[in-house]
Amino acid sequence: MGSGLLALPYGVWLLAAFAAPLGAVMLLSVQESSEMFAPLSLLPSGAQYAELVGDPFYRRVFLNTLLLGAGVAAASAILGYPLALWLTRLSPRWKPIGFAIVLVPLLTNVVVRSLGIILLLAPRGVIASLVEGIGLPRPELLFGWFAVGLALTQVFLPFMVLALYDVLEGQEKRLEEAATGLGAGPAARFWRVTLPLSLPGLRAGLIITFLLASESYVSAALVGGRKVWVSGMIVLKEGLEIMNYPLAAALAILMLAAGVMATLLISRVVTLLTPWVAGRAPRVTFSLPPMLRRILFAVAEAVAPIVSRVLLVTAILLLVFPLLLVAVASVNDSPQATVAQFLGFTWRWYAMVLDNPRYLDDAFTSLQLALACVAVSLAIALPAAFALVRGGFAGRETLGALYMLPLALPGIAIGLGMLRLLQWFTALPPFLGILAVHVVLVAPFMLALLRASVAQLDRSLEEAAGGLGATPARIFRRVILPQLGPGIAVACVIGFLISFGEVTVTAFLTTARLQTLPVRIYAEASFSLENTVNAISTIFILMTVALLLLVNRVMPLDRVWRR
Repeated sequence: MGSGLLALPYGVWLLAAFAAPLGAVMLLSVQESSEMFAPLSLLPSGAQYAELVGDPFYRRVFLNTLLLGAGVAAASAILGYPLALWLTRLSPRWKPIGFAIVLVPLLTNVVVRSLGIILLLAPRGVIASLVEGIGLPRPELLFGWFAVGLALTQVFLPFMVLALYDVLEGQEKRLEEAATGLGAGPAARFWRVTLPLSLPGLRAGLIITFLLASESYVSAALVGGRKVWVSGMIVLKEGLEIMNYPLAAALAILMLAAGVMATLLISRVVTLLTPWVAGRAPRVTFSLPPMLRRILFAVAEAVAPIVSRVLLVTAILLLVFPLLLVAVASVNDSPQATVAQFLGFTWRWYAMVLDNPRYLDDAFTSLQLALACVAVSLAIALPAAFALVRGGFAGRETLGALYMLPLALPGIAIGLGMLRLLQWFTALPPFLGILAVHVVLVAPFMLALLRASVAQLDRSLEEAAGGLGATPARIFRRVILPQLGPGIAVACVIGFLISFGEVTVTAFLTTARLQTLPVRIYAEASFSLENTVNAISTIFILMTVALLLLVNRVMPLDRVWRR
C-alpha cells in the first residue's frame, strides 16, 4: 500500500487538471441555453446536440473531419511501413540518424511544419515553380483538402512509423529468412509474414493518427486558408470568438465519442485479422482463382521493390524537405513568407525578430512555462513510475493505463474545459491554468520513459547498500539517482520540447498579457505571412535539433523511443 501512495500525486493532478475540465465540458454540453451569461443548469438537455445534428453545415464538417482523419491514418500507414522497415534494417551506427529523421519533425512545432507545407504547395511555391518550369499550367494545390491532408500526414506520420517500428523490431528475423528460403519474394514476405505479425503495431498507429488528425485544427486553419473547415476549428471559433460554450462543448464531446468508436472499430477489425493471438485458427473466407492469384503475385513481386523505394523516399522527403524549405526561406530577401524563388541572402528577418520585444517576451513566457511543466511533471511522474513498476497493489496495470488516458482524448476538450474553469474561478491565474494543462499533456510521455528507466534499475545494488547500513534516502541519492540520471535527462528534454511547442490546447488559454511564442507564430501565420515567421520557425527547428543531439550524447535516439 505504501508504494501505491507514490502514484497519488499524479492521480490528484489528473483529477484537477484533466477530469475537472472534461467534466466541465460535459456539463456545458447538456445546457439548454447557449447564452453566455445564462445560469448553469443541472437538468441535462439535448438542445446543443440537436442543433449540431440538425444543421447541415455542422453535419458536413463533422463527417468531413472523420473522413479526413481516416484518410490521414491510411496515408500514414502506406508511407509508414517502408520507413519503419528501413529503420529496423539500419546498422547501429546509422540508426540514430534514421531516428533523427523521424524525431526532429515529431518534436518540431506543428505551426513550423505547416509553414513548410505552405512553401511546398503555395502558388509561387516549390511544386508550382517546378510545374511551370516544364511548361505546364500552374497547379492550385494550396487551400484545399489535399493540402490539409498532406499537412496532417506530414505532422502525424512519425507516430505511425514509431508504432510500427516497435513491433517490426521485435519480430523474429528467422521467419523472414525462412520465407525467403522457401522462395517467397518481397511482396509475398510482406503480405504473409511482416504485415500479419505487425498488425498490433498498425492498430496502435491507426488509432493514434486518426485521433490526432480528427482533433487537429492548426494545420487545417493554416494550410486550408479558411476554405476547409474541420470540427476543431468550429470548437475554437464557437468557444473563443462567438463564446457559445455549450455548442462548442457538445461538438467536443461528439468528437470524443467518435474517437472512442473509431478506436473500438479498429481494435475489433485487427482482432478479427489476428485470431492466433487468442489461440484461434484463422478462417479463410475468400480466395482468388489460382490463375488470377498467380498473375497478381507475379505483378506484385515485380513492382514491390520499386514501389517500396518510392514510398520510402516520399516519406523521408515529406518529413524533412518542408523543414529545409522553412530554413531557406528564413534567409530569403523576400517580404512574403511563401515565395519559393530565392531573391537574395539576408539576416534581416532574424534581426527583426531579435529587435521585437513581443517575440522575446513570448519566448521567455514559453521558456518559463516549459521549465515549470518539466519540473512538475518530473515531480509527479517519477514517484508514479516507482509505484507502477515496484508496487504490489491490485489494479496496478489498470492504473497505469488510466494515467496514459490524456494521450487518447481530444486536447481541445481539455483546453475548452480549462478555459471555462478559469472564467468561473477568476482567482486562478491564467499561467497556472496553462501550466496545469501542459503537465497533463507532458506527464504521460515522461511517465512512459521513466517507467522503463525504473524497470531497468539493478536492485541488487540497492540491497547491497541497505546491507551496509545505508538509509533509504541515502540509497536513493547515491545508488538510484545515478542510474536514473540518463533516463531523467532524456525525459526532461522530450517533455521540454513538447511543452515549448504546444499550440492546440494553449491557444484556448492565452490572453493579451500572457502569450506563448508558438501561439504568437500561429496567430501571425493565420493573418500575415511575413518572413519573420520563417525566421522564428527556423530557430525552433535548430533548438529541436540541438536538444536531440544532446539526448543522443546521453542515450542513442533509437533507444530513447524503445523505452
